[in-house]
Amino acid sequence: MFDVGLAELGIIAFVAVIVFGPDKLPEMARQAGRFLRQVKRFADTTRDDLRKELGPEFADLELTDLDPRKALRKHVLEAMEEGPEEAPARAGLRPLAEGELPPYDAEAT
Repeated sequence: MFDVGLAELGIIAFVAVIVFGPDKLPEMARQAGRFLRQVKRFADTTRDDLRKELGPEFADLELTDLDPRKALRKHVLEAMEEGPEEAPARAGLRPLAEGELPPYDAEAT
């Protein structure tokens, strides 16, 4: 998720020891652990509430599915898999006839 390697973790630990001191570091780690557990519990509760409210057809709902980037990527990939002929027909569009001009709206420009 954060793409943090071993070297970065070492630097973070070193800075934490310098900033908080070795005597306060265990308490800070406990507080961070408690905070992360509360965030996870909140996310799980939110996901379960959404599943319950939306009904059985959303039983496999994950909170990551609500990410707009992911939804957009999913729909773009589906449209790309359909092929060039299927997408315009589904949208109610038709190809222009030979010599036909595209529609023009003077008020829109």
